[in-house]
Amino acid sequence: MDWSQKVVLITGGTGSFGKKFVEIMLNEYHPAKLIIYSRDELKQHEMRQAGFDHPSLRYFLGDVRDKDRLRRAFEGVNIVVHAAALKQVPACEYNPMEAIKTNILGSSNVVDAALDTGVEKVLALSTDKAVNPVNLYGATKLAAEKLIIQSNAYAGGKVTRLSCVRYGNVVGSRGSVVPVFLKQRENGKVTVTDERMTRFWLTLEQGVRFVIRSIEQMRGGEVFVPKIPSMSIMDLARAVAPENDIEIIGIRPGEKLHEVLVSEDEARHTVELEDMFVVMPAEAIWFGLDWHDKGKPLPDGFRYASNNNSEWLTIEQIREMIRPIEEAHRKGTLE
Repeated sequence: MDWSQKVVLITGGTGSFGKKFVEIMLNEYHPAKLIIYSRDELKQHEMRQAGFDHPSLRYFLGDVRDKDRLRRAFEGVNIVVHAAALKQVPACEYNPMEAIKTNILGSSNVVDAALDTGVEKVLALSTDKAVNPVNLYGATKLAAEKLIIQSNAYAGGKVTRLSCVRYGNVVGSRGSVVPVFLKQRENGKVTVTDERMTRFWLTLEQGVRFVIRSIEQMRGGEVFVPKIPSMSIMDLARAVAPENDIEIIGIRPGEKLHEVLVSEDEARHTVELEDMFVVMPAEAIWFGLDWHDKGKPLPDGFRYASNNNSEWLTIEQIREMIRPIEEAHRKGTLE
């Protein structure tokens, strides 16, 4: 794909993922135009002040809840990365309808606007919490995934194709556990909800590069899942605060012991490649099915979960991954 000929728009472009996506796009891929679509004028101003001020950059104020504004923003756009979401689990539990309006209805608006304006590719970001969800955030992301994938049924006679990526926890993103541990470390004690807990983990840069690759390869209808390492929450606590006491406080409502990226039921229509899994549409009615020839089928009962992963991060590897976050915390520049 020749990115230099493409107009790219990212919803939620002022978030952790959005900033890294914009940085890599500008430095390496040089799109004809890159549009940041978000609802917070202060964050857009702060991005400009931080150096995100390039001739190809455009800042659009707008909410994914506003379909008319999305249609206007999508005019002339080739590729949409849909990263806007409410993602804090407790906030979504306490404000359920707000989570539904942004994560589900907002995704529906993105689909409609893309179909109406002739966007070529829409790639939406999802999460391991969408698989067998136990909290409202996960349930809204599951519904958003289904909306994105099934909307290819409306795109048969149009150029628009829609797919998702689904991955685990991002090191140091807003609201993640590492900044919490760094603050707790100053008080001499960190809190862990359950010592058995495991999580998938990847860096922001890994997430962005996986999204870019998925855009280049997507046919429409797939969910792309990267092969990423797992880590134990106790190893993370020891990596961040090796000298501190660890207090076990009990699992919180809506929290899982282990996360799943590919469920047993999905595995039946999933193929494995060297560095990722591709979940193909369950109903063979449109696109995204030629992955059969590119990967190998998964065995019966296969389940890609954070506790049965073949790749695990050591404490030393975790320390290496969190070093930039520690540095930002020390300087007071951590979001």
